[in-house]
Amino acid sequence: MRPYVHVNVAMSADGKLSTRERRQVKISGSSDFARVDRLRAESDAVMVGIGTVLADDPSLTVKSQALRDERVMRGADENPVRVVVDSSARTPPSASVLHKGPGRRVIAVSNRADPGKLRELEPFAVIVKGGEDRVDLAAFLRSLHGMGVNRLMVEGGGTLIWGLLAAGLVDEITSFVGNMVIGGENAPTLAEGEGFVREDSFVGLMLEDATRIDEGILLRWKVRR
Repeated sequence: MRPYVHVNVAMSADGKLSTRERRQVKISGSSDFARVDRLRAESDAVMVGIGTVLADDPSLTVKSQALRDERVMRGADENPVRVVVDSSARTPPSASVLHKGPGRRVIAVSNRADPGKLRELEPFAVIVKGGEDRVDLAAFLRSLHGMGVNRLMVEGGGTLIWGLLAAGLVDEITSFVGNMVIGGENAPTLAEGEGFVREDSFVGLMLEDATRIDEGILLRWKVRR
């Protein structure tokens, strides 16, 4: 068993998540921010890759006090479990995700992670090891399910999302497409990694909904099985 996995991203009209320098860019507006905050509040856990932690230093907290109160009233922590996939244990011990807001934290590492770095992180998060050079994502998701995570939101980045898609671990994708072109062949996209070569191996999607929001459009896709 594994959690239901919902990938949520904001991208430019040309499919870029940020600039070639991987500098965070404001792509969506207040209406989409509120939607993402509710999605976070309705999830048992929110997951990002180490690249997102190093580039953006996100807290992954629920911003709305009303949504935090709703979580507490249904017996959950104020914030979902914050999860970082970090094969080499590069998460800084001072990272916002480890300190801002109450709630549990989990860091997934591979077997090659430096034991000294793990000792630095252990006071702040549960460490889950698995996979030789890279985190075994399928096994890790099973571990999260065992911790009570039934609904997992993934907020990036492209390398992590590619790994989940390639392993057949994504159920739904929502992508806000904003009204700008960022450009750059090295600018990050929704799915990076190695990429698929054969057309019969592409990940098929079914468009469930398309809604105009702020100055862009929100697309909701289900992954074909």
